[in-house]
Amino acid sequence: MTSPTPLPATLRAARAARNASASSSLIGVFDSGVGGLSVLRALHRQLPQAPLLYVADAGHAPYGDRDPAHVQQRSERVVDHLVDQGARVVVIACNTATAWAVDGVRTRHPGVAFVGVEPGVKPAALASARRSIAVMATPSTLASERYADLVRRHAPDCQVHPVPCNGLAAAIERGEAGLAEVDRLLDLYCAPLASLGIDTVVLGCTHYPFVAERIAARLGPGIRLLDTADAVARRAVDLLAPSAEHADAAATVELQTTGDPDLLARMALSGLGRTLPVQRIQI
Repeated sequence: MTSPTPLPATLRAARAARNASASSSLIGVFDSGVGGLSVLRALHRQLPQAPLLYVADAGHAPYGDRDPAHVQQRSERVVDHLVDQGARVVVIACNTATAWAVDGVRTRHPGVAFVGVEPGVKPAALASARRSIAVMATPSTLASERYADLVRRHAPDCQVHPVPCNGLAAAIERGEAGLAEVDRLLDLYCAPLASLGIDTVVLGCTHYPFVAERIAARLGPGIRLLDTADAVARRAVDLLAPSAEHADAAATVELQTTGDPDLLARMALSGLGRTLPVQRIQI
Protein backbone atom coordinates (compact mmCIF):
# COMPACT_ATOMS: atom_id res chain seq x y z
CA MET A 1 0.00 0.00 0.00
CA THR A 2 1.31 3.43 -0.95
CA SER A 3 2.09 5.73 1.95
CA PRO A 4 0.32 9.09 2.18
CA THR A 5 2.16 12.01 0.63
CA PRO A 6 4.02 14.03 3.29
CA LEU A 7 2.38 17.33 4.07
CA PRO A 8 4.00 20.19 2.07
CA ALA A 9 5.78 22.83 4.16
CA THR A 10 3.23 25.48 3.16
CA LEU A 11 0.38 23.36 4.44
CA ARG A 12 2.25 22.37 7.60
CA ALA A 13 2.65 26.05 8.44
CA ALA A 14 -0.98 26.81 7.63
CA ARG A 15 -2.24 23.92 9.73
CA ALA A 16 -0.02 24.86 12.67
CA ALA A 17 -1.35 28.41 12.56
CA ARG A 18 -4.92 27.16 12.33
CA ASN A 19 -4.53 24.73 15.23
CA ALA A 20 -2.91 27.41 17.37
CA SER A 21 -5.90 29.68 16.93
CA ALA A 22 -8.83 28.81 19.17
CA SER A 23 -11.03 31.12 17.11
CA SER A 24 -10.39 29.29 13.83
CA SER A 25 -13.65 28.34 12.11
CA LEU A 26 -12.74 25.53 9.75
CA ILE A 27 -15.26 24.49 7.11
CA GLY A 28 -14.76 20.96 5.83
CA VAL A 29 -15.95 20.13 2.32
CA PHE A 30 -15.94 16.75 0.62
CA ASP A 31 -16.99 14.99 -2.54
CA SER A 32 -16.18 11.69 -4.17
CA GLY A 33 -13.86 13.62 -6.47
CA VAL A 34 -13.39 17.03 -8.05
CA GLY A 35 -17.06 17.99 -8.45
CA GLY A 36 -17.30 19.64 -5.05
CA LEU A 37 -14.74 22.22 -6.15
CA SER A 38 -17.71 24.12 -7.61
CA VAL A 39 -19.11 24.43 -4.08
CA LEU A 40 -15.66 25.19 -2.62
CA ARG A 41 -15.30 28.04 -5.13
CA ALA A 42 -18.65 29.53 -4.07
CA LEU A 43 -17.75 29.16 -0.38
CA HIS A 44 -14.41 30.90 -0.74
CA ARG A 45 -16.02 33.69 -2.73
CA GLN A 46 -18.69 34.30 -0.07
CA LEU A 47 -16.50 33.81 3.02
CA PRO A 48 -12.85 34.39 2.06
CA GLN A 49 -11.73 34.76 5.68
CA ALA A 50 -12.74 31.21 6.69
CA PRO A 51 -10.20 28.37 6.42
CA LEU A 52 -11.39 25.60 4.10
CA LEU A 53 -10.34 21.96 3.96
CA TYR A 54 -11.46 20.02 0.87
CA VAL A 55 -11.26 16.24 0.65
CA ALA A 56 -11.73 14.44 -2.66
CA ASP A 57 -12.37 10.75 -2.00
CA ALA A 58 -11.17 10.00 -5.51
CA GLY A 59 -9.61 6.69 -4.51
CA HIS A 60 -13.12 5.36 -3.87
CA ALA A 61 -15.02 7.22 -6.58
CA PRO A 62 -17.40 7.67 -8.20
CA TYR A 63 -20.07 7.50 -5.51
CA GLY A 64 -22.88 7.94 -8.04
CA ASP A 65 -22.17 4.58 -9.67
CA ARG A 66 -21.77 2.66 -6.40
CA ASP A 67 -24.22 1.03 -4.00
CA PRO A 68 -25.62 2.99 -1.03
CA ALA A 69 -23.64 0.98 1.55
CA HIS A 70 -20.37 2.01 -0.09
CA VAL A 71 -21.43 5.66 -0.14
CA GLN A 72 -22.46 5.56 3.51
CA GLN A 73 -19.23 3.89 4.64
CA ARG A 74 -16.95 6.25 2.74
CA SER A 75 -18.91 9.33 3.81
CA GLU A 76 -18.55 8.34 7.46
CA ARG A 77 -14.78 7.89 7.10
CA VAL A 78 -14.27 11.21 5.35
CA VAL A 79 -16.47 13.07 7.84
CA ASP A 80 -14.60 11.48 10.75
CA HIS A 81 -11.37 12.78 9.21
CA LEU A 82 -12.73 16.31 8.70
CA VAL A 83 -14.00 16.47 12.27
CA ASP A 84 -10.63 15.22 13.55
CA GLN A 85 -9.02 18.12 11.65
CA GLY A 86 -11.26 20.58 13.51
CA ALA A 87 -14.19 21.16 11.17
CA ARG A 88 -17.27 22.51 12.94
CA VAL A 89 -19.23 22.88 9.71
CA VAL A 90 -19.10 20.12 7.08
CA VAL A 91 -20.44 20.60 3.56
CA ILE A 92 -21.31 17.36 1.80
CA ALA A 93 -20.63 18.65 -1.71
CA CYS A 94 -22.01 15.55 -3.36
CA ASN A 95 -25.65 14.88 -4.22
CA THR A 96 -25.25 11.11 -3.90
CA ALA A 97 -23.53 11.30 -0.50
CA THR A 98 -26.22 13.69 0.73
CA ALA A 99 -28.97 11.38 -0.49
CA TRP A 100 -27.62 8.27 1.20
CA ALA A 101 -25.41 9.38 4.08
CA VAL A 102 -26.34 12.78 5.53
CA ASP A 103 -28.74 11.40 8.14
CA GLY A 104 -26.17 8.90 9.35
CA VAL A 105 -23.31 11.38 9.75
CA ARG A 106 -25.59 13.83 11.54
CA THR A 107 -26.39 11.13 14.08
CA ARG A 108 -22.71 10.15 14.30
CA HIS A 109 -21.55 13.76 14.93
CA PRO A 110 -24.36 15.64 16.72
CA GLY A 111 -22.10 18.58 17.54
CA VAL A 112 -21.25 19.31 13.91
CA ALA A 113 -23.37 21.38 11.53
CA PHE A 114 -23.90 19.68 8.18
CA VAL A 115 -24.92 21.20 4.86
CA GLY A 116 -25.94 18.81 2.13
CA VAL A 117 -26.29 19.25 -1.60
CA GLU A 118 -29.52 18.19 -3.26
CA PRO A 119 -30.82 18.64 -6.80
CA GLY A 120 -32.43 22.08 -7.12
CA VAL A 121 -35.94 20.78 -7.74
CA LYS A 122 -37.59 23.52 -5.68
CA PRO A 123 -35.97 26.54 -7.40
CA ALA A 124 -36.41 24.84 -10.79
CA ALA A 125 -40.12 24.35 -10.20
CA LEU A 126 -40.48 27.98 -9.12
CA ALA A 127 -38.62 29.19 -12.20
CA SER A 128 -40.29 26.98 -14.80
CA ALA A 129 -42.94 28.80 -16.84
CA ARG A 130 -43.86 25.63 -18.73
CA ARG A 131 -44.04 23.52 -15.54
CA SER A 132 -41.67 21.05 -17.17
CA ILE A 133 -38.14 20.44 -15.87
CA ALA A 134 -35.40 17.86 -16.26
CA VAL A 135 -33.00 16.68 -13.56
CA MET A 136 -29.59 15.46 -14.71
CA ALA A 137 -28.05 13.42 -11.89
CA THR A 138 -26.34 10.15 -11.09
CA PRO A 139 -28.49 7.00 -11.12
CA SER A 140 -27.91 6.60 -7.38
CA THR A 141 -29.18 10.10 -6.56
CA LEU A 142 -32.29 9.64 -8.70
CA ALA A 143 -33.03 6.29 -7.04
CA SER A 144 -32.96 7.74 -3.53
CA GLU A 145 -35.97 8.46 -1.34
CA ARG A 146 -34.63 11.96 -0.65
CA TYR A 147 -34.90 12.80 -4.35
CA ALA A 148 -38.40 11.35 -4.58
CA ASP A 149 -39.40 13.42 -1.56
CA LEU A 150 -38.02 16.60 -3.18
CA VAL A 151 -40.23 16.04 -6.21
CA ARG A 152 -43.30 15.26 -4.11
CA ARG A 153 -42.88 18.33 -1.91
CA HIS A 154 -41.67 20.96 -4.35
CA ALA A 155 -42.83 20.01 -7.84
CA PRO A 156 -46.25 18.33 -7.51
CA ASP A 157 -47.65 20.33 -10.43
CA CYS A 158 -44.62 19.90 -12.72
CA GLN A 159 -43.55 17.33 -15.22
CA VAL A 160 -40.20 16.25 -13.79
CA HIS A 161 -38.04 14.24 -16.18
CA PRO A 162 -35.17 12.37 -14.48
CA VAL A 163 -32.05 11.96 -16.62
CA PRO A 164 -29.73 9.32 -15.11
CA CYS A 165 -26.27 10.24 -16.39
CA ASN A 166 -24.39 7.03 -15.81
CA GLY A 167 -20.63 7.50 -16.20
CA LEU A 168 -20.69 11.27 -16.72
CA ALA A 169 -19.18 12.23 -13.37
CA ALA A 170 -16.43 9.66 -13.83
CA ALA A 171 -15.59 11.08 -17.27
CA ILE A 172 -15.48 14.65 -15.89
CA GLU A 173 -13.24 13.36 -13.11
CA ARG A 174 -10.58 12.50 -15.70
CA GLY A 175 -10.15 16.14 -16.73
CA GLU A 176 -8.96 16.80 -20.27
CA ALA A 177 -8.34 13.10 -20.81
CA GLY A 178 -12.04 12.43 -20.38
CA LEU A 179 -13.46 15.16 -22.63
CA ALA A 180 -14.15 12.88 -25.60
CA GLU A 181 -16.16 10.58 -23.33
CA VAL A 182 -17.91 13.59 -21.78
CA ASP A 183 -19.00 14.76 -25.23
CA ARG A 184 -20.21 11.29 -26.19
CA LEU A 185 -22.26 10.96 -23.01
CA LEU A 186 -23.71 14.46 -23.27
CA ASP A 187 -24.82 13.74 -26.84
CA LEU A 188 -26.56 10.65 -25.50
CA TYR A 189 -28.21 12.23 -22.48
CA CYS A 190 -29.15 15.63 -23.90
CA ALA A 191 -30.61 14.47 -27.22
CA PRO A 192 -34.00 13.29 -25.80
CA LEU A 193 -34.55 16.52 -23.84
CA ALA A 194 -35.32 18.64 -26.91
CA SER A 195 -38.67 16.89 -27.43
CA LEU A 196 -39.87 17.13 -23.82
CA GLY A 197 -40.89 20.81 -23.78
CA ILE A 198 -38.71 21.59 -20.79
CA ASP A 199 -37.46 25.08 -19.95
CA THR A 200 -35.23 24.30 -16.95
CA VAL A 201 -32.54 21.67 -16.40
CA VAL A 202 -31.25 20.95 -12.91
CA LEU A 203 -27.56 20.08 -12.68
CA GLY A 204 -28.02 17.48 -9.96
CA CYS A 205 -24.35 16.54 -9.52
CA THR A 206 -21.60 18.91 -8.43
CA HIS A 207 -19.41 17.64 -11.28
CA TYR A 208 -21.79 18.88 -13.96
CA PRO A 209 -21.20 22.66 -13.62
CA PHE A 210 -17.68 22.05 -14.95
CA VAL A 211 -19.23 21.07 -18.30
CA ALA A 212 -22.20 23.47 -18.17
CA GLU A 213 -21.20 25.19 -21.40
CA ARG A 214 -21.14 21.85 -23.19
CA ILE A 215 -24.58 21.00 -21.82
CA ALA A 216 -26.01 24.41 -22.76
CA ALA A 217 -24.69 24.10 -26.32
CA ARG A 218 -26.63 20.86 -26.77
CA LEU A 219 -29.86 22.16 -25.26
CA GLY A 220 -29.99 25.39 -27.23
CA PRO A 221 -31.31 28.84 -26.25
CA GLY A 222 -34.25 29.32 -23.92
CA ILE A 223 -33.41 26.48 -21.53
CA ARG A 224 -32.10 27.50 -18.11
CA LEU A 225 -29.41 25.50 -16.31
CA LEU A 226 -29.77 25.52 -12.54
CA ASP A 227 -26.84 24.92 -10.17
CA THR A 228 -27.20 25.12 -6.37
CA ALA A 229 -23.55 25.81 -5.43
CA ASP A 230 -24.16 29.43 -4.38
CA ALA A 231 -27.21 28.50 -2.30
CA VAL A 232 -25.26 25.76 -0.53
CA ALA A 233 -22.43 28.17 0.20
CA ARG A 234 -24.88 30.72 1.63
CA ARG A 235 -26.28 28.10 4.00
CA ALA A 236 -22.79 27.22 5.25
CA VAL A 237 -22.00 30.90 5.73
CA ASP A 238 -25.19 31.32 7.77
CA LEU A 239 -24.21 28.44 10.05
CA LEU A 240 -20.74 29.85 10.59
CA ALA A 241 -21.82 33.49 10.92
CA PRO A 242 -21.72 33.75 14.75
CA SER A 243 -17.95 33.17 14.77
CA ALA A 244 -17.04 34.26 11.25
CA GLU A 245 -15.81 37.66 12.36
CA HIS A 246 -13.09 35.94 14.40
CA ALA A 247 -11.70 33.96 11.48
CA ASP A 248 -8.23 34.50 10.15
CA ALA A 249 -8.17 37.14 7.42
CA ALA A 250 -5.35 35.19 5.75
CA ALA A 251 -7.26 31.91 5.83
CA THR A 252 -6.00 29.06 3.70
CA VAL A 253 -7.63 26.61 1.31
CA GLU A 254 -6.26 23.09 1.83
CA LEU A 255 -6.80 20.25 -0.65
CA GLN A 256 -6.51 16.55 0.14
CA THR A 257 -7.32 13.48 -1.92
CA THR A 258 -7.37 9.71 -1.59
CA GLY A 259 -6.62 9.52 -5.32
CA ASP A 260 -4.32 11.29 -7.77
CA PRO A 261 -3.01 14.61 -6.34
CA ASP A 262 -1.96 15.89 -9.77
CA LEU A 263 -5.48 15.57 -11.14
CA LEU A 264 -7.02 17.45 -8.23
CA ALA A 265 -4.35 20.15 -8.52
CA ARG A 266 -5.09 20.58 -12.25
CA MET A 267 -8.83 20.74 -11.69
CA ALA A 268 -8.37 23.20 -8.82
CA LEU A 269 -6.32 25.46 -11.08
CA SER A 270 -9.02 25.28 -13.75
CA GLY A 271 -11.98 25.58 -11.40
CA LEU A 272 -10.59 27.95 -8.75
CA GLY A 273 -8.01 29.81 -10.80
CA ARG A 274 -5.38 29.11 -8.14
CA THR A 275 -2.36 26.87 -7.86
CA LEU A 276 -2.71 24.95 -4.61
CA PRO A 277 -0.65 22.08 -3.17
CA VAL A 278 -2.52 18.80 -2.75
CA GLN A 279 -1.81 16.20 -0.09
CA ARG A 280 -2.58 12.54 -0.72
CA ILE A 281 -4.15 10.87 2.32
CA GLN A 282 -5.38 7.43 3.35
CA ILE A 283 -8.60 7.24 5.32
